[in-house]
Amino acid sequence: MSAAQARRVALAAQGFGRPQPGSVGTRQLNGLIARLGLLQIDSVNVFERSHYLPVFARLGGYDRTLLDRLLFTPGRGYIEYLAHVACFIPVDAWPLFRWRMQAYREKHATAPWVQANGEMLDWLRAELAEKGPMAASEIEHDANVRRGPWWGWSDVKEGLEYLFWWGEVVSAGRSRFERRYALAEHVLPAAVLDREVPREEAHRELLRRASVALGVGTARDLADYYRLKGPEVRSALRDLEDEGELVPVDVRGWERDGRAAPAWRHRDARVPRRMDAAALLSPFDPVVWERSRTERMFGFHYRIEIYTPAPQRRFGYYVLPVLIGDELVGRLDLKSDRQAGVLRVQAAWSEDGLAEPAADRIAALLADAAAWQGLGDVVVEPRGTLAPVLAAAVASAA
Repeated sequence: MSAAQARRVALAAQGFGRPQPGSVGTRQLNGLIARLGLLQIDSVNVFERSHYLPVFARLGGYDRTLLDRLLFTPGRGYIEYLAHVACFIPVDAWPLFRWRMQAYREKHATAPWVQANGEMLDWLRAELAEKGPMAASEIEHDANVRRGPWWGWSDVKEGLEYLFWWGEVVSAGRSRFERRYALAEHVLPAAVLDREVPREEAHRELLRRASVALGVGTARDLADYYRLKGPEVRSALRDLEDEGELVPVDVRGWERDGRAAPAWRHRDARVPRRMDAAALLSPFDPVVWERSRTERMFGFHYRIEIYTPAPQRRFGYYVLPVLIGDELVGRLDLKSDRQAGVLRVQAAWSEDGLAEPAADRIAALLADAAAWQGLGDVVVEPRGTLAPVLAAAVASAA
């Protein structure tokens, strides 16, 4: 398989290359999440929160309140857990992480905070049992005072997070993006709560799901989708290969030290002859979140610079890769300036001259993004190699 074929396989598996629906309802949203297997959660809201963006990239403009109802309403089929990192996942996937919950419990048993706060943990369990779902900010306790800087946690929040990691507590939705905590038995159906999945079986199923979502990948690619490690990964890959679920492939251009890197294609993965995608990708989109895969597959070196001091940033604060066809052609530092009512392109960069020929398509993507955000004009600031051409394309389309 050529590197270009591998790119097209991966993008098709991720839901690209299909006509966008005329309107997006719950059927389309459920179908996309089933394809991806998860939506990563992140609190940064400078352009839009990360879990909304993969849906926009694949389906186009949609009503975010529809997605909110699906994800934030208990009983609608989704739950939160540390799948890749914090993610929304289908409820039926929750038991596949019981081994991870147990591993966290064992790891945290010797943590100083856990050892010193057993009474706090018991009190939180009893409080949720008596009063039902609550946000951390709603729990009345002398220890519910934030420590350290503005992002620091109170002891109440820290205790709730430990219980969440261990699977005793789950999310019962969010209010203004603040998680509401509840005992697992108050939210999850008995069929999910009572299902025990052995560690080896869970790894095999998670790797199978990862292979469906990625289309083609190395062992590292497939394992990273659900952050799997250890000997179970190699064993599960062998099992899936023996069962015919995974087909071994050599991808030209993926060699390491002159040797082909072992890779697998899911048996049902499509191999499109061409890919005509056009999208703005979140930094936490599965297409780009494993940075070494992004570099190997697209020749695109990508790092998020949110936590880099401003003078040291190379491309910008919240930079989105731009997908055109089957290539990442550029990157845009976007901000939804809600006070001014504009979508601000704070910097625009071309990747080796690939973005300039696609400037009109990128301008159209930005116009769609602004409309989806309820903003008016697109304003291109004069920073970056693509900025002059993109500014002209935006002006021409206005």
